[in-house]
Amino acid sequence: MNTRRPTITDVARTAGVSPSTASVVFSGKTAVSDATRQRVLDAAGSLGYTGPDPRAASLRRGRSGIVGVVFEEHLGAAFLDPVKTLMMDGLADGVASIGAGLLLLRDQAPLGTEPTLTTAPLDAAVLVGCSGLLRESLAVVTARGIPVVVIEGDAGEGILRIELDNREAQRQAASHLRALGHEKVGIVTLAVRAGWQRGWIPDDETITVDVTRERLAGARDVFRDAPAFGAAASSIDEGLAAGRALFADAAARPTAVLAQSDLLAAGVIRAAEEAGLSVPDDVSVTGFDGIVVDGLAPYELTTLVQPAADKGRAAGHAVAAMLAGETAASIRFTCVFRVGNTSAPRA
Repeated sequence: MNTRRPTITDVARTAGVSPSTASVVFSGKTAVSDATRQRVLDAAGSLGYTGPDPRAASLRRGRSGIVGVVFEEHLGAAFLDPVKTLMMDGLADGVASIGAGLLLLRDQAPLGTEPTLTTAPLDAAVLVGCSGLLRESLAVVTARGIPVVVIEGDAGEGILRIELDNREAQRQAASHLRALGHEKVGIVTLAVRAGWQRGWIPDDETITVDVTRERLAGARDVFRDAPAFGAAASSIDEGLAAGRALFADAAARPTAVLAQSDLLAAGVIRAAEEAGLSVPDDVSVTGFDGIVVDGLAPYELTTLVQPAADKGRAAGHAVAAMLAGETAASIRFTCVFRVGNTSAPRA
């Protein structure tokens, strides 16, 4: 029994066209007449030909067609964050021009059960953040000549960065609260490091997550001694837990809270309401991101609006440029401060 897989040459012969004409019908790169296209598709159908083998195309190009995306947090937590979702949408748009697929990776996998940054067959890698542990794997990747882009992190000299003005933006929100007369301010941060469990951040704590460190620095540029509570993730539940900690002692209760994400801010507002506090009359709350938070009405957060999708798209364009042998540059995006109804002068 002949089990040979039909080829594009077989399809062309059956359709009465050249192999190159049959090929462009499947690639879509060159226009052909409707009649010719249908004749080729009919021939393919009769032979059981389902299209070119992508593995063969990859071998011809010398590429896998895969761009690895590495998160430092668990993927389940990452995709509960609307900012990460928007960023991934932008990244997918950015690599569409080179026909690449995105492979989500962890830096480490237990007992080699799944591909990692150092084992997956990648054309390029996009890192979402870059801690010390990840830099160890990154050295292996860069030694192979694989292009690397990092979003919101420092991967070392020579690694292209797509970043945000986190410190300057957070300083702007803090200055807004200072101008409203607030002096007793609490801070709710994103995770301090991988594996961080929520809690107060000691003064001597080493913060390895770049976004957290930069936003905290911006807040403390204005409120130097403000206490900071680190959440385990960017979520409403984590913000609620942080808010409960901030409002637990009535004597030490802040009159304003700077939250490092809109989801955390929404949780803080829930905690304030739970404690019988009015927002913004008793406590002002600011966020960061500029996303739509379901169920937050009638509140409209005072927040920093960041271009999340643009960050991802810029990373994708940089990858495409580097794979084409072109020069790509680091980009620094700017947030836009938006005043909502969750901040007001201190009572």
